[in-house]
Amino acid sequence: MNKAQFVELVQKHGDYKTKAEAEAAIKAFADAVTEALVAKEDVTLVGFGSFTSALQKGKSGTVPGTDKSYTTADKMVPKFKAGKGLKDRVAEGK
Repeated sequence: MNKAQFVELVQKHGDYKTKAEAEAAIKAFADAVTEALVAKEDVTLVGFGSFTSALQKGKSGTVPGTDKSYTTADKMVPKFKAGKGLKDRVAEGK
């Protein structure tokens, strides 16, 4: 599903009059979750899932076929864990 199809789906389920309103709602949700994760806060939507930010440790290794080595830095990454309600609904759709 591409973004345009998703906007139409949100418009239908959210009873929005226009696609612009539905797209604004999607953008507001994404911006709010992003802002919370940047502030290192978790966002939990009961029955849907949890958005968290986690520290991903840096790693070091060698490039295959050469003697070159590399090291990556630690960084914060977003994570999503599906809730039971979402898992159950997806399992029913098989």
